[in-house]
Amino acid sequence: MIAVVVVTVAAFSLISVIRFGGSGDNITSDGEVSESNVNPDAIELVHGTDAVSYTAPITTMSPTTAAASSTAETKEQATRATRKPRSRTAATTERPVPFATAAVPDHPADYQAQWDAGYLLAIDNPDTSYSTSTVELSDADRDLLERLCMGEFGSGGFIGAALIAQAVKDAMCSDGYSSVADVIKYCRYDGSTSMGTNDACRQAVRYIFDDNHAAVQHRLLYMYNPYLCTSSFHESQRFILSYQGVRFFDRW
Repeated sequence: MIAVVVVTVAAFSLISVIRFGGSGDNITSDGEVSESNVNPDAIELVHGTDAVSYTAPITTMSPTTAAASSTAETKEQATRATRKPRSRTAATTERPVPFATAAVPDHPADYQAQWDAGYLLAIDNPDTSYSTSTVELSDADRDLLERLCMGEFGSGGFIGAALIAQAVKDAMCSDGYSSVADVIKYCRYDGSTSMGTNDACRQAVRYIFDDNHAAVQHRLLYMYNPYLCTSSFHESQRFILSYQGVRFFDRW
């Protein structure tokens, strides 16, 4: 049996939110967005009122699968978020690959405008021309994507899963992939899809695909976790944001 810690909606309401930003004060030197960038109405944007868990990677594995998986292995799979070939060299304090930085905007970003448009995280470098298209998921694709969100970024809760779902959808819209399985194959996702999923992942897929929203106002195509590996490929792309240590990129 796997022990997990659940952070409930009530705790989320205690976050202190800065409703206008854009100065970069809420972004760290490695591009990590802070909790004050989270849409303060995120709870109301999610389907349902009794199943929101922002940071609770609760699996729904069968007893057989659960018995065969160690806690350490499950934790590693739940926090994996990688795409494209990359080095397996362990990350160190002195990184051989320097972190890319986001482009400095000409004008301060309006966080409130991003939140009002339904984006879950406000960023300082939004693409105001970005739009997302409707993509209908088959039952098989929906199930696969929900499990992929868990395997790639299950530790990121609803928002982490929404970032993964957006990246999959952006790849389908930009590069013409017709199924989630093709995105996994050709974009080389390696997060486990055998762990099961949870309500946060299911809600994230609904929010991105059924409600036709996005996590951030910018196309996302690549991501990786620098705590698990280094990647000169990723850091050569257009850096957009880091959320809970996972770095997201667009291509140039």
